[in-house]
Amino acid sequence: MPEQPKGTNVAGGEPPDLPAEQSATDQADLSAAFNGLSQLALGAQSLEEALTRIATLAVRAIPGADGGGLTMLEEGRPDVMIVSAAFVRAVDDAQYGIGEGPCIMAATTGQTIRSGSLGNDGNWPRFGPRARDLGVNSALSLPLVMDEEVLGALNIYAHDTEVFDDHAQELGELFSVPAAIAVHNARVLAQAQLLSAQLSAALTSRTVIDQAIGIIRSRSGGSSDDAFASLRTLSQNQNVKLVVVATAVVDEAVRRARARRP
Repeated sequence: MPEQPKGTNVAGGEPPDLPAEQSATDQADLSAAFNGLSQLALGAQSLEEALTRIATLAVRAIPGADGGGLTMLEEGRPDVMIVSAAFVRAVDDAQYGIGEGPCIMAATTGQTIRSGSLGNDGNWPRFGPRARDLGVNSALSLPLVMDEEVLGALNIYAHDTEVFDDHAQELGELFSVPAAIAVHNARVLAQAQLLSAQLSAALTSRTVIDQAIGIIRSRSGGSSDDAFASLRTLSQNQNVKLVVVATAVVDEAVRRARARRP
């Protein structure tokens, strides 16, 4: 395991003794968040909607949280950034704009990162003071890991200092396990939907091109290869996609056919 960064608390430690009433409330919130994850209707909402719901549930699961965000990594880059509150957007924009911060560290190391005084945290000399200026002093960043792959990270913020203790971190880490599975499923579904749309578009394009080839052959009496060569030449000369040229040929044929009607 990488050496713990100075000034940053990483996963570990026993949860503090809490009043029974507070502990019961925290457990109820965590259970409600788990239940929310289990009821995510991934097929009925977009990727961003699903990730926003996960971030919102994380805020509910972790005591003291004022807002949160979720970053889903794609090919090692922060690709999708989701926030549950407007102030989180400002903080995360600063973090990724500067190129340092707890979420970036959590995603890079695969470890939980915690800070109770961002403005004085030496790990992020540029981001920390900026976060403090934006009214955020505490952060808890939880990597989303599945099958040893870091899918992204949950960023949980609070306005006050020293908000997230060992107990909050433990609850966050418990939540991050099913959250990672939900993020994985949402990403897989989004990729499948994109592939389906691309295949559908490709089939539609192929149909239009075949129709245009048939029209050109009926006019010229040439072969399919000759007709396709004509379309390709038009595409190159006009600097437009082949399917655009084919659509124009088909549309023109339809207009002529309608004009010939009595």
